[in-house]
Amino acid sequence: GVGMGMTAPVSITAFPAEDGSLQQKVKVSLRIPSQFQANPPCPSDESIKIEERQGMTIYSTQFGGYAKETDYVSYAAKLKAALGSEAAYRKDFYFCNGYDPPMKPYGRRNEVWFVKE
Repeated sequence: GVGMGMTAPVSITAFPAEDGSLQQKVKVSLRIPSQFQANPPCPSDESIKIEERQGMTIYSTQFGGYAKETDYVSYAAKLKAALGSEAAYRKDFYFCNGYDPPMKPYGRRNEVWFVKE
């Protein structure tokens, strides 16, 4: 019965296939606002889980516009190329993050994160 509103970023865990495309399984994560973090309300939907995301070091790239799956895949490939073979990061997933509400037409911020190993 508690409304929390939207938070940023909306973070989608993407699971890349061998060819770089995304598998059909994704996990969408929303940040719980600060005032609810100590005692978050219990979800009434069993498919919603509360997780604590541990601290992490990431490699990141940023881009604008209304991001689509193809944009995230493209920028993930660019980030991978920029990092080269020397950087150690998780290859089995990455995060696709959007920071803006749908009604914001300009100055949008999106990011791809690779988690450093």
